[in-house]
Amino acid sequence: MPTVAVVCGSRSDLPTLKGCFEVLDSYGISWEASVISAHRQADALHAYVDEAEGSGVQIFIGAAGLAAHLPGVLASLTAKPVIGIPLDSGSLGGADALYAVVQMPPGVPVATVAIGGVGAKNAAHLVARILALSDAELADRVAAFRDDQASKAELRIDPSA
Repeated sequence: MPTVAVVCGSRSDLPTLKGCFEVLDSYGISWEASVISAHRQADALHAYVDEAEGSGVQIFIGAAGLAAHLPGVLASLTAKPVIGIPLDSGSLGGADALYAVVQMPPGVPVATVAIGGVGAKNAAHLVARILALSDAELADRVAAFRDDQASKAELRIDPSA
C-alpha cells in the first residue's frame, strides 16, 4: 500500500520526477506513480483518487505543465494534502504552470514547490516532513538529512592559518 501517489499528465513528465522518486526512496516512503491527464481523463482521475484513498494513500503529488490543472483537480477530489510540481513544458519556461498551480480558489489548497526537477525533489522532502509529524523514525531521518545538508554548507575560515 503506497503512502504517496504521484500523478502526472504525460509519460514525458516522468524523467523530471526521477529526483522525487529517489528522495522518497531515500526516506523509505512508499509511493506509486500514475500518468492520468486532468484534461483528457477526468473520469479516470476521479476514480484513481477514490481508489488511492481507499488503499491508504496519505499525500498526493500532482505534476503538470502548461495550464497545470492536475494538482488543483486532485485537491478538489481529496481532503488529503496535495503538493503541486509545476513543470517546464511550454514556451514560458514553466511560469505558466507555476501561476496555474499557485492560483487555486479558496478551499482548494495546493502546496507548491519550484518548477521542474528541483521542485520534484523538494516535493518529496515536503512529503517526508509532513509524514514525520506522526512518525518518529521518519522524523529522525529528516533530522539526519538536515544535519547532513548543514554540514556540507558549513565553512569556517581560520584567520591564523
